[in-house]
Amino acid sequence: MGVIGAQSRRAVVCALVLYLAVGPSCGYTLVDYESPPEGLTSVSILTFANESYEPGIELVLADAMRREFLRRGALKLRDDPEAADLVVSGTIARIVTQSRTFSSVALVLEWEIALAVNVVATRRDGTVIPVDLGVTVDTERYLASADIEATRKNREEALRKLSAVLARRTHDVLYEAYRP
Repeated sequence: MGVIGAQSRRAVVCALVLYLAVGPSCGYTLVDYESPPEGLTSVSILTFANESYEPGIELVLADAMRREFLRRGALKLRDDPEAADLVVSGTIARIVTQSRTFSSVALVLEWEIALAVNVVATRRDGTVIPVDLGVTVDTERYLASADIEATRKNREEALRKLSAVLARRTHDVLYEAYRP
């Protein structure tokens, strides 16, 4: 048991030494979400415009965005965009669904859904923070079923997961944009 403990300690020490030697020189740092960046204390998240054919996805995405900012806890969520330091809005550009895997009798086993969102983040002074499109596009696979309701529920769950992923990425990009 002492050998395993010694090996574990050695691994932790090696990892720490490697991080201290390489991490700071590569630009990697730990992000402190407990204290907000200078000049950023509140955010207002508007419901995105929906340019897709998916009804209600704008509400799912807005909910995911609000949950992510609340979960991180560094910024206060404001309903009034005039009272916020940062206003996040945008459009849901497209949702594309396509088949991915098939069975031997040519039935679809898996579908893939892609969600593309254009995010616009505006500071109180009117400055727009650019959000790279690569951050706000992602795909998710979900299972097909002979039961159409099961397939529909799987698709909805995939859209919820995509919305949560894009919300996390958007939060990180915007938070880092305020960092010195």
